[in-house]
Amino acid sequence: MDTKSELLSHHISQQFNHELEELRNNLLSMGGQVEKQVSDAINALINADSEGAVVVCEKDTDINYMELAIDEECSRILARRQPAASDLRLVISCSKAATDLERIGDEAAKIARFAISLSEQGEAPKGYIETRHIGNHVRQMVQDALNAFARFDADLALAVAKEDKTVDREYKSATRELVTYMMEDPRSITRVLNIMWVLRSLERIGDHARNLAEYVIYLVKGTDVRHIGIKRIQEEVFDQQS
Repeated sequence: MDTKSELLSHHISQQFNHELEELRNNLLSMGGQVEKQVSDAINALINADSEGAVVVCEKDTDINYMELAIDEECSRILARRQPAASDLRLVISCSKAATDLERIGDEAAKIARFAISLSEQGEAPKGYIETRHIGNHVRQMVQDALNAFARFDADLALAVAKEDKTVDREYKSATRELVTYMMEDPRSITRVLNIMWVLRSLERIGDHARNLAEYVIYLVKGTDVRHIGIKRIQEEVFDQQS
């Protein structure tokens, strides 16, 4: 039986099987909320919607509570069931993924706070086009990482991990352009710096999405791929196991 089939199989203890499924569903529910937070924060910024941005900030507390609840679930399962093999990897992956999702929520709240500040300043600053583009990119990464988790899809997870490099390049390019703009128009410095902080938050969301993808690869393939390059992941995990 391959790892994916093992992950989808039922346990002799139906209660244990239910607990694992509930844990995974709770994580995916948290992920859906976090993805919406990112989307709403970007929309609030682009549309100068301070009210929408306030809602994003307020909902960050809900995300924090969801992380705590998932951590408690994981601790309870580890203590009572002492899982092994793929079950243990599932619990570990959910615990780590919840932490990254909470941090994505924090970055969304930061973007929302900048959206409030920028809407009060009035004039739309340079950099909104880049913000929309990178924002949509990282939101899609988060969505794909969550889909990979839901489907135990290591190939999709690898594709998400690869996208992080593209986001990094887009972030650096946008930052260079905005620095040049500030040098040409010093009056724009405060507004553009705020946009640069937004872009930084988006780049970090991309990093967290990659982390989520790496947890999926660990869950399905049984190999910890953190801190190694995409080429090594491809060669040592995917090519050797194909």
